[in-house]
Amino acid sequence: MIEAEWWEYDSVDELADAVAGDVGFIIESAVDARNASLIAVPGGDAAAIFPKLAKQKLPWKRVTIIPTDDRLVPVDNDQSNAKGIAKAFLPAGARVMPIVSGAAEDYRLAGNAADARLQDLPWPPDLVWLGMGEDGHTASIFSGPDLQAALDAPKARRAVGVMPDPMPEDAAVARVTLTRAAILSARTILITLTGQDKRELLEGAIADGHSSKLPIGRVLAEVDQPIDIHWAP
Repeated sequence: MIEAEWWEYDSVDELADAVAGDVGFIIESAVDARNASLIAVPGGDAAAIFPKLAKQKLPWKRVTIIPTDDRLVPVDNDQSNAKGIAKAFLPAGARVMPIVSGAAEDYRLAGNAADARLQDLPWPPDLVWLGMGEDGHTASIFSGPDLQAALDAPKARRAVGVMPDPMPEDAAVARVTLTRAAILSARTILITLTGQDKRELLEGAIADGHSSKLPIGRVLAEVDQPIDIHWAP
């Protein structure tokens, strides 16, 4: 059974303050314990929390940040998650490592390249921070022909290329994503989301567990550690 603790806030700003504080604590604890920290962060709505986190006085030079997923676009493209992460955290002194190098003709090969990059990092991550789309995807684990590749990848595999189906209208490109095994290997898993509709969707996915038709439900069904879910209306 999935052990999830819900943290509820009256506003998105209150949620952002709390999550920034929690992530800062995770980073400090990791640096104290291992003299370095590796965290994976999402794009999307979570990016609004980045400035609050980046303002904290943390040992940023010992922190490496990767995207949980990214679109196969150049890193200077506005659709690139790595671009938004770099804008927020490079000035603070963190190391930001993209997992894609640009557009690619073969998204599966792009996934292989991303996996090779991640193999060079000390694993597991101290934190994998997830969001969730209105269709129930998380990271870039979407429904479609590559869902099982992302869910069933071996434990040693850290990233795969995926082609969402149906393709999101706002970003109609292939993606690279952390695998389920890579996500679940994290020392801490944290989810942020807003809105009643998403809350009900996630509650249903958690309740359905392995039988969930939503990617996030299938990912979380395999989780061993407790997860924290931060939610605001």
